[in-house]
Amino acid sequence: MRFFLIPALLITACTPPLLLKDAENTGLYRGPSVCVPPSGAKVSQPELPMDFSGFQALARTQGLLLELPHYEQTPEEIGHAVEHILGSTNADLDAYAAQNPQYVTFESAIAALDHITYPASVLTSRLWLMKETQQDEAMRSACTEAVQKLSEWGVEVSYRTDIYEVCQAFEAAYESGERAVLQGEDKKFYEETMRDYRRDGMALSSEIRTQVAGLKNELNRLATEFDTNITNAQVSLSLTADELTGVSDDFLAASKQEDGTYRARATTTPDYMMVMQNCSVSETRRRMNQARYSTAMDTNGPILNQMVAVREKIATLLGYANWADYKIEPKMAQTGAAAVTFAEDLATRLQPKFDAEVAALREYKVKETGVTSTTVNWWDFRYYQNILMKDRYGVDTDALRNYFPLNGVLVGMFRVYETIFNLKFTPVDPGYKWVDDLRLYVVTDAGTQKVMGAFYLDLFPREGKYNHFAQFDIIGGKQLTTGQYQRPVVSLVCNFTPGILSTPAKPGKPALMDHGEVETIFHEFGHAMHSILTEATYSRYSGANVERDFVEAPSQMFEAWAWDPTVLADFAKDWRDETETLPLETIAAMKEANLATRGIFYRRQLGLALADLRMHLGGVTDAGKVCNDTNSELLFPVPENTNFAAYWGHLTGYDAGYYGYAWADSLAADMVTVFENAPQGFLDQEAGMRLRREVYQVGGARTGGQSVRAFLTREPTNAAFVKTLGLK
Repeated sequence: MRFFLIPALLITACTPPLLLKDAENTGLYRGPSVCVPPSGAKVSQPELPMDFSGFQALARTQGLLLELPHYEQTPEEIGHAVEHILGSTNADLDAYAAQNPQYVTFESAIAALDHITYPASVLTSRLWLMKETQQDEAMRSACTEAVQKLSEWGVEVSYRTDIYEVCQAFEAAYESGERAVLQGEDKKFYEETMRDYRRDGMALSSEIRTQVAGLKNELNRLATEFDTNITNAQVSLSLTADELTGVSDDFLAASKQEDGTYRARATTTPDYMMVMQNCSVSETRRRMNQARYSTAMDTNGPILNQMVAVREKIATLLGYANWADYKIEPKMAQTGAAAVTFAEDLATRLQPKFDAEVAALREYKVKETGVTSTTVNWWDFRYYQNILMKDRYGVDTDALRNYFPLNGVLVGMFRVYETIFNLKFTPVDPGYKWVDDLRLYVVTDAGTQKVMGAFYLDLFPREGKYNHFAQFDIIGGKQLTTGQYQRPVVSLVCNFTPGILSTPAKPGKPALMDHGEVETIFHEFGHAMHSILTEATYSRYSGANVERDFVEAPSQMFEAWAWDPTVLADFAKDWRDETETLPLETIAAMKEANLATRGIFYRRQLGLALADLRMHLGGVTDAGKVCNDTNSELLFPVPENTNFAAYWGHLTGYDAGYYGYAWADSLAADMVTVFENAPQGFLDQEAGMRLRREVYQVGGARTGGQSVRAFLTREPTNAAFVKTLGLK
């Protein structure tokens, strides 16, 4: 699960906000309020339009702007778009830099940067999505080149001294008391702009700045190449039915080839998980694991080592001990040491539970193989966990798929979000489709009919597509200089297993999900709502533009909805007979089974987190070895001749930041308790609207910690998180 957000290109990124207060110092977000009718009140509203142009017209009457991007159709059109944006934006920046420093204001010196760079950020977001979803290889290549060019331009802009001098002029006037005192989001924008200039080394010599700028461009180039190699990697095994003993008939039917063998795609997550959880042939599991964990190893292994080295050079030149300290400074953890301590302490606390869980899995392996001296290998643990769930708790993960047809899950999930956030999702014709089964929905406030934004769903795997699950920003929310508010547009890019078409000989099946995938879609849709419900003034703080170790909390909390009996009763129905809902005793057993394997799950998460941190603490020449050694230490011995880090896309964007998933989980578990204790439980609208108002609507306009406290109405604790781990 991953969140893609392309921040404003100048000097902004996901940075730690300061407290946003209104004029009365109440600590409340000052943006537009959400209007909710009183409980039980009936609001008479005209019918909503059913086509996108109708929603556009409705938005205009509300002082809003809703638009779908123009998606370039040829490499030449992509090139023209980039040249046009760079030309117009550079001209605007030249005019900005020419202003008289004696008269600079917050609006002309700071806010103007958000306005001027916004079109380039939107173009970059669109091209980033296209390079991960376009079916034509030439288009993907052109988008990749364009993103690289825009990234290099962004670095160039961030080191323009004439722009920096305008900001310095305002800083001098403001700090001397010659300008009005800033409040809330404005103050935060000013302070973080100057902080980011410091982090870019603008106070250092021109020689160092030039060197850092060159290294950042090199890093952007390497990161783009690294990501592209992962996206383009398509690795599969050709296997016989005997070699796939234990996998579902549906999987066999969908993967059968003309020569009678079966294709198992190691780089497609649903295929990989099907084999690793269900195939009883150990050698097949080993080969599948080997194929996935050696993907792009020869190309991306050296690139990763280069990236780590370049990052260390940048950090050292800027005066930081290492890249982890540099990247984590603007986050909640603030230092690499704090992040390492968090991950190591949690791993230590989990050791006894982890050992007990591994011992239980080993018992099942001994029983199956008859080898008393056997150990649990990396390619074994998912398979024996699945056996344990069936044997000890009566939970058959494959049989449960029948209760989770994709379309039914989507409908049920939409009802959850519509209920607690008082929203309505309306499907509309997207017009242009980058894939035939693309879906588009417009989001409106159910009480006021305010148009909130739109989201695409790109649900199924294909060649050349981003091969995991992520939310991509396309158009970020922002208050425009025209007076209109730009409403956001995002896309969820997923890889669920498609259904099976009917044939004269055999009836088909709808696309079915396992329960883990249900958690995933609830999680990713949380990212989408975080982006869409924003009311932040500046694109820098729009939606999920928050600290990277907080960004996952508002979405991870929604994984809990996939476990709630009331929520599941609404949509977890057997597709063959919809009167058959998922039994309550099965849900209870699923929870017990989940708790019984949390030690292994979290030790894996912490193995990844510590591997990421350790490779960025300085002095590392072989990042793949650090990753393998750390994961061998915390989980199971990593197979020889593999380099999972080479296929680990989080190492660009989430570098020195993967610990944020566990960090955010602690916050998310605490936030979930608000719903657990609410009168209507997980469907409580009062709690939902407070979440919308205090977290989703605010975005990055204040720190994640401040938003969490506002939502909880108390200080956060880790008690709920510890409970979810089965610890005391």
